[in-house]
Amino acid sequence: MTPPCTTERSAALLARVPDQLYINGQWVDGTGEPIVVTDPANGRVLKKIQNASVADGARALDAAVAAAESWAATPARTRAEILRRAFDLLQERRDDFATLMTLEMGKPIAEANGEVSYGGEFLRWFSEEAVRINGRYGANPEGTGTMVVTRRAVGPCYLITPWNFPLAMATRKIAPALAAGCTVVVKPAELTPLTTLLFVQLLEDAGVPAGVVNVITTTQSQAVSAPIIADPRLRKLSFTGSTVVGRALIAQAAQNVLRTSMELGGNAPFIVFADADLEKAVTGAMLAKFRNTGQACTAANRFIVHSSVAEEFGRRLTERVNALEVGPGIDPRVNFGPLVSDTAVDNVDAFVQDALARGATLLTGGFRPDGPGSFYAPTVLTGVSADSRMVREEIFGPVAGIRTFETEEEAIELANDTEYGLISYVFTTDMDRRHRMIDSIDTGMMGLNTGLVSNAAAPFGGVKQSGLGREGGLEGISEYLSTKYTLISSS
Repeated sequence: MTPPCTTERSAALLARVPDQLYINGQWVDGTGEPIVVTDPANGRVLKKIQNASVADGARALDAAVAAAESWAATPARTRAEILRRAFDLLQERRDDFATLMTLEMGKPIAEANGEVSYGGEFLRWFSEEAVRINGRYGANPEGTGTMVVTRRAVGPCYLITPWNFPLAMATRKIAPALAAGCTVVVKPAELTPLTTLLFVQLLEDAGVPAGVVNVITTTQSQAVSAPIIADPRLRKLSFTGSTVVGRALIAQAAQNVLRTSMELGGNAPFIVFADADLEKAVTGAMLAKFRNTGQACTAANRFIVHSSVAEEFGRRLTERVNALEVGPGIDPRVNFGPLVSDTAVDNVDAFVQDALARGATLLTGGFRPDGPGSFYAPTVLTGVSADSRMVREEIFGPVAGIRTFETEEEAIELANDTEYGLISYVFTTDMDRRHRMIDSIDTGMMGLNTGLVSNAAAPFGGVKQSGLGREGGLEGISEYLSTKYTLISSS
């Protein structure tokens, strides 16, 4: 049971979270039926908030367009200082943001605190990058003139964020956009909109001018988004979510040839070679699979373990999984919370039942615990067959399915046998093999002997059907900049 003092603090926090849309620097009502936000740990209603209509979306884009020219002309140092103030305010208010994420998404409070740190780094990183936007100047090879290459803001952007990392996915998109001089319309996920509303209130306090950031919360995502994407004044679309939705958005964006950044689905291989440090591999597996209850595009999806160590790896992983404390994430003793919804629980269980029906062996988990909330026991399976759904599809839940291999070539073939290519994990102590894996595994990111790679200073993104573009790092701000070349004649 949650302590009464915690419940009282949560209630006071929820009362401070805005419940309206944020358009042109004003908190305004929507025109749809209210959105009901619930706690996945117990089904309790947390807050009812405004629901944007198509007309509300149009008003938000109008505001972003109206503010675009002045924000792009704002000195880079000014933009940088606003983002740095936002970073500082986030550190001051970290308890509020961590608690709110735990309430609306379910992740353990320690992980929510980790997300505040991670999400905040995008504000700090891009505050520093804002003043480093550069170009080129020099004579052309023929000597007939001077080449000037400049970069400037692409223009108004539409940012669609997911529910699983409600703060970090917002800062990862908003921070580089603002640093580059772009204005934005943000549409957070229907399941976890409260963190974004609290964050835009923080941006307002940090000094972001009216119209630069606009937030619309809605249950009519497709209807509201379509006219925004079709509007010729929009110049950039950024989306994090499923590949199916991403494909549809790319098709819509193609009509106006929008700049797009797409961070889509994954099917990450987690390869353990015979020479791996098994304790390090198991620790990496706990991070790569069970962090955020497995609800991450970077989550390890396919465990590909050498046959000589598969049994021991499975035993150690099961032991660690069984030690997890399952419960409401707001309890600091808990390190494994609920899934985001009952629908998510049903989806995860379907993967497990499919694998069992095809001959897999259950080592632990595989059931819904008794009691309220959208919980599913952390699960380990071995002997997963090649035709199981979890081999081909993204699980997005706390299920580790182990397959075996014999040779390095087989491991590479199994790892690359997917249309996805976001991230891979490889555990080996062989230095030469490490370099071969970097060259051979077809993913946009790789963790070598680690189960956690995300960092604001590094480019995040995938290949194949895992997406387009990169977020974070030196590359992140480039996604929001266009390049212009001018030739100044010497005659």
